[in-house]
Amino acid sequence: MKRTALILGILCLGLSLSAQTLPGELAVRKANDASGKVLTMEETILSRDLSPKNLYCRWSGNDEIMMHKDGKWQVWNINEDTYRDYKPSQSLPEAFTEGHSLYLRCKDGSQKVIAESENSQITYGQSVSRNEFGIDGGIFWSPDSSKVAFYRKDESRVTTFPLLDITTRTGSLMEIKYPMAGMDSENVQLGVYDLADGSIVYIKAEDYGYDRYLTNISWSSDASRVYVSVLDRSQKHMKLNMYDATTGEMLGTVLTEDNDRYVEPLDPLYFIKGQDGMFIYRTANRDGYRNLYLCDNGGTVRRLTSVDADVAYAGNDGKYVYYTSAEVSPVENHLFRIEIKNLKRGVSKAVFGKPQRLTTEEGWHDIAMSPDCRHFTDSWSNLTTPRVIDLCTADGKTVQNLLTAEDPTPGYAYTEISLGTVRSADGQYDNYYRLIKPKDFDPSKKYPVIVYVYGGPHSQMVQNTYMALLRRWEMYMAQRGYLVYVQDNRGTQNRGLAFEQAIHGQCGQAEMADQMEGVKMLMSLPYVDAERIGVHGWSYGGFMTISLITNYPDIFKVGVAGGPVIDWKWYEVMYGERYMDHPEANPEGYAKTSLINKAKDLKGKLLICQGAVDPVVVWEHSLSFIRECIKNNVQVDYFPYPCAEHNVMGKDRVHLHDKISMYFEDYL
Repeated sequence: MKRTALILGILCLGLSLSAQTLPGELAVRKANDASGKVLTMEETILSRDLSPKNLYCRWSGNDEIMMHKDGKWQVWNINEDTYRDYKPSQSLPEAFTEGHSLYLRCKDGSQKVIAESENSQITYGQSVSRNEFGIDGGIFWSPDSSKVAFYRKDESRVTTFPLLDITTRTGSLMEIKYPMAGMDSENVQLGVYDLADGSIVYIKAEDYGYDRYLTNISWSSDASRVYVSVLDRSQKHMKLNMYDATTGEMLGTVLTEDNDRYVEPLDPLYFIKGQDGMFIYRTANRDGYRNLYLCDNGGTVRRLTSVDADVAYAGNDGKYVYYTSAEVSPVENHLFRIEIKNLKRGVSKAVFGKPQRLTTEEGWHDIAMSPDCRHFTDSWSNLTTPRVIDLCTADGKTVQNLLTAEDPTPGYAYTEISLGTVRSADGQYDNYYRLIKPKDFDPSKKYPVIVYVYGGPHSQMVQNTYMALLRRWEMYMAQRGYLVYVQDNRGTQNRGLAFEQAIHGQCGQAEMADQMEGVKMLMSLPYVDAERIGVHGWSYGGFMTISLITNYPDIFKVGVAGGPVIDWKWYEVMYGERYMDHPEANPEGYAKTSLINKAKDLKGKLLICQGAVDPVVVWEHSLSFIRECIKNNVQVDYFPYPCAEHNVMGKDRVHLHDKISMYFEDYL
């Protein structure tokens, strides 16, 4: 667990936009004066002038909130109602990676080497597994800062992929390590450095061989034990193991997880305050939804949140466990708490109270509990309410309003946003969507449609927040006469395990089927021009865009695909093998989902945009598709951004969205 785990933060930005409805109902955000100003591309991509007032705040102690406002960081004492300028503390040591080696910066400012890299193939203290499995760093401080755990990543078996740097006089190659599905992967170890004597031990995580995954690193409260989720390469078997932090020896397997499709550990352990060896564990694998479980070192596991909805841990004070839940609606997020009694008698004898809902306003609530769980900040919005940030007591009562943002859209011709649901192709779920209507909408006219799609795992495009997670480019296009449609489908998050795993082994198939249900609904509307439907998406959405335009060539007239996955055998091991299995185990699935085989079926106008130094979806994907189009004498348009990575940024991004918009203007 990170040393900063107790500094719980929330991002309170006005561009967190989203919205919802109950199945079969329709919520509408009314348009502003249609005579208002339409957005420019620079405003759409670069400007924050249209955002509600920004405020970024996080807890820096039990009674202090650090907030960024008026261009600087300040610390507010909630009891004394006083402010002071924030100054970073120098009282704790700091571990950091420079080059490939790990260093310690001591409290007196001196530095020493923790682990020196043997060669360029080995890196200490950095993120591993390409940031999958909830990993976002490689350094894990013990609660008392006496020890620090760190990743050691060995990429000596991983193949390289060349990226072309055109900024040098004659051009040069930048080689990156890129483990493709089915190929050799990295080896990860976990070391523990003791600041007192400078010793290092490596955790003896010997399960599952060379290329297993180590994640969800957690420290016991007394810093004597380290807990690690050890996942096999197939991602179908996981062991939560406990290790001695002094010797590295395994003390035992606390629990195991197995699934014929995949197990995906995402969370560290959350220890119950005042109870040694008792913790909260989150998984979707046991009861079909990502719920919380009360566990102990002996392997006792009891479900704490018995709800058919995904939940997320928010905090605990030893008496109450706080969590957010999708149980009100998949497109709303609310805070709950549940009391736990008799903990001294053990997990099996503990008594759970009735859950209490602590947030009541309709919408999406981002919660940050104070370290002692006596207060929380509630940053929320809904379709018609811009950002509101309240300071609340633990029982949900509002103490003080910190921000009530004004509507940022007056003076601009923001158009009507409506939200609803459409049944999934298998008939089991309601998929949520948002629909943005054109400027000066006239129901007696017919309008072209742009379907914006992502559709992949760990995404949710529609929530009940202000303007429904609207991307401003959608409004830009709506102001220019387009209906813009965005829908979540099976495979996306926050709907339970069966919903997520529906795509396993055949990425794109269930997603396309669900998206087409939305398209059918659109085509039934009297104001939709069924002959003028376009589709656009990036990354997984680029994969979906090309999948849709080639599988349904008579429906989609125009497509713009950015950074698209073309064949899953060229994508990374960690993500690709989770959803598609090893290529040798699922050759039919890889063949069916490959877009190489679909190039010959392209009929409409297709533009592919690609960052030429993309380290995520490497250039081999889109170039291979172009090559196949050439082989089949199929015309396709292509635009590379020579110095851009996966997410095209800055002025390049303005140019990119101009290019996308012009393509629809020219051909749709």
